[in-house]
Amino acid sequence: MSALAAAPTNLAEARALIAQLQAALQGQGLAHRAAPPEPTTCCGRGCNGCVWEGYYAALAFWCDDAQALLQASPSAGKG
Repeated sequence: MSALAAAPTNLAEARALIAQLQAALQGQGLAHRAAPPEPTTCCGRGCNGCVWEGYYAALAFWCDDAQALLQASPSAGKG
């Protein structure tokens, strides 16, 4: 992850980052796929390969793509 924020380490940070990126995309009139859905199947036992690990990995790709869209936008340097 790059420009806007560091990788989130908890759900509150993840939600805030998603909201920040969605607002920036919307502000520039850019379309982007939906952010990955939050897991609903975690058992809470700290499994190796927990669904939350997959969520944060998918979120990192989503954020990277969103930031790339923002940077490639013609209005990226304006403001």
